[in-house]
Amino acid sequence: MKKPNGTEFREDVRSGSYLAAAQIRALNEIDNGRALLSVLQTLSVIVSCITAALIWWTPWVIVPAIIIVATRQQACFVLAHDAAHYRLFSNRILNDLIGGFVATIVGISMRTYRVVHRLHHNHLYEARDPDIPLHGGYPRGKSYLFKKLGRDFLGLTAHKTYGYFFGAPAINDNAGTNNRPLDDTSPSLRLAARRDRWLVVTFHLTAPILAFYFGFGLEYLILWVLPLVTVLQAILRLRAICEHGAVKDTQSPLLAARTNVGPKVMIWLLFPHHVNYHIEHHLYPAIPHYNLPDCHAALKKLGVMENAEVRPITTTFAQIFAPRPT
Repeated sequence: MKKPNGTEFREDVRSGSYLAAAQIRALNEIDNGRALLSVLQTLSVIVSCITAALIWWTPWVIVPAIIIVATRQQACFVLAHDAAHYRLFSNRILNDLIGGFVATIVGISMRTYRVVHRLHHNHLYEARDPDIPLHGGYPRGKSYLFKKLGRDFLGLTAHKTYGYFFGAPAINDNAGTNNRPLDDTSPSLRLAARRDRWLVVTFHLTAPILAFYFGFGLEYLILWVLPLVTVLQAILRLRAICEHGAVKDTQSPLLAARTNVGPKVMIWLLFPHHVNYHIEHHLYPAIPHYNLPDCHAALKKLGVMENAEVRPITTTFAQIFAPRPT
């Protein structure tokens, strides 16, 4: 049996592929214009919020700015996620350049995430899935999840998040001692990840020095670093659990992930750039984010989604905050 080359993101076809090959090819097409628009929209919201807070430096503007900036920091994570899949721009150099940029400013290494995230796709809910410590085992009761989210809001878990995106996810007790993501990839990707991590570290050592030098040190800490290590951490946890927590059957691609639907404002805040279509993403990871709604519609037309884990976000909240099963 041929060993994987350490670069592939496998489609979850444990129940077979539902769409025709021609449909998949069309959905896989990258639209560079739409990708650029996604990046510009995210960055423009960030710049607008920070600018507003700098002009009207009052809690009534600063607090909403922190919250909205945190949601767009997560949007940068999602764009970096598309780049990690090579689906942000059709040109690989541009894909990694822009994807690396939006990842670097929020403190993560896109090229390292590419290595870690591949294991999540290729070993979903298996012992080698690096995301299980985050989303596995739910529901565990309201108090448990609220306690976790509270620790996130206090900034007590940020080091674990950034450890994950630097290639050291939390240890899954069932994975054994050899679950090292950076050991399971091609030499070229391992080298790219190592260089990328140094770039991210250099940026985040330089940025505060420049901010304080130009007289914006406090503003930088409050409007950028604070949301990164507090509000963003809770958002990332909540979204991950909404995507994979309290699922019905970890062996079925239609039930091991969840597609969340709901009011546009809530989806914009919690699931930027169509990341709410998570079943579709696991089935066909080569589809760029803006084509996932069309993928959902095609699968729904075929009747595939009738018994799938597609839920209103309010129903998902009820599931993940439910009491631990007895």
